[in-house]
Amino acid sequence: MTSVVFVHGTGVREDSYRKLYERVARGLKRTRPDVRSVPCYWGDTCGAHLELGGASFPSPDQDRGSLGAGEVDPLALWALLERNPLVEIEFIADAAGEEEQGGYIPGRIDRWDALADLVRGLGESSPPAGGDSVGPLVEDIGPQLAAAAEELAAEMSLRLSGKECGQDAESVAARALVALAVRLTEQAQDAEEPLPVDGADRDALVELLTDHLGGTDRGIVADSGKWLAARLLADPLLWAASPVVQAGRRRVTRRFLPETGDILRYQARGALLRARIAEAVALAREIDDGPVVLLAHSLGGIASFDLLAMEPTHGVDLLVTVGSQAPFLYEIDALTGLRRGEELPGTFPRWINVYDRRDLLGFVGGGVFPGRVNDVRVHLRQPFPRAHTAYFAHGGLYERLKAELP
Repeated sequence: MTSVVFVHGTGVREDSYRKLYERVARGLKRTRPDVRSVPCYWGDTCGAHLELGGASFPSPDQDRGSLGAGEVDPLALWALLERNPLVEIEFIADAAGEEEQGGYIPGRIDRWDALADLVRGLGESSPPAGGDSVGPLVEDIGPQLAAAAEELAAEMSLRLSGKECGQDAESVAARALVALAVRLTEQAQDAEEPLPVDGADRDALVELLTDHLGGTDRGIVADSGKWLAARLLADPLLWAASPVVQAGRRRVTRRFLPETGDILRYQARGALLRARIAEAVALAREIDDGPVVLLAHSLGGIASFDLLAMEPTHGVDLLVTVGSQAPFLYEIDALTGLRRGEELPGTFPRWINVYDRRDLLGFVGGGVFPGRVNDVRVHLRQPFPRAHTAYFAHGGLYERLKAELP
């Protein structure tokens, strides 16, 4: 009888694996009732756990008091400004809508247009007087300050002319100017890493520019707290900047630890997981001397690949990887079991690699291991990341395996 050893992927723990294994076993029985399913659960023994209870976490920040209702965390705002220097300008424009201050009045100078002219003047006199108090930041971004000032002034006139101009307008312009100058500097330098910026120097420069623009209010745009929180939560790359997330770092890390921690632990202690897979294969052979198939998902597929590339004596007749990153890791020379440029050993078993094009963690191996792998595409009709976890609920997977299993 053919035995199918099911190896799960990253982040799975016992309760989840039990349900997943039962689903896989039922799916295989429907199409191949002659197949025996064999579990290979490794989450508890080979996965990542905070064995010291989180002793490596820094203590919560006690330097700043909690924010009041509607207040905006400045560092969260800077996280948005670094992604989009005009984010506050856009917020003011959206909040004002299409309303204008009474339309055109001959001889009246629009306050936003006047402020835009002052911004252009800052660019013409870079670095600004008093820049010595802000460390090396002015020296770093000085060459791009004029271009940043011209771009910002044009955007302010285009988006805000005729709109209400609050007391904090100068500080809004100052923050946007600094953020835009930093971005233009990084683009001009074609920098692979972000420009090193000290937060104290940045804040001092914003205050200096606010003074030059004639402003006195250093605050953040009023009534922007809910808007800022929504923007942060909508962008997963900015979510970590949320003060709520920062305060709950232990809870957040515990939530994401299984997925990321399992990968890191495998990279450092991969022999543990490979030994667990070899043990499950040996158990399958003890039960029956028929063919053995490794059906492995995601990280489980990487470990199974490594095992068979490094120790090809386990008697596995077929490797089925599902949503696998093994071809990608080979291409970037990050596989444990096979260096880039090396060929699969002749003893490596027949290999089927199942993927869905919507699964951003599923890669194909035909162009990497020509003639040694059969890439099988399935259509899960799910967006990512659900596409990475939906394979074993897909009836088409078991139909494809029906003819492939020995």
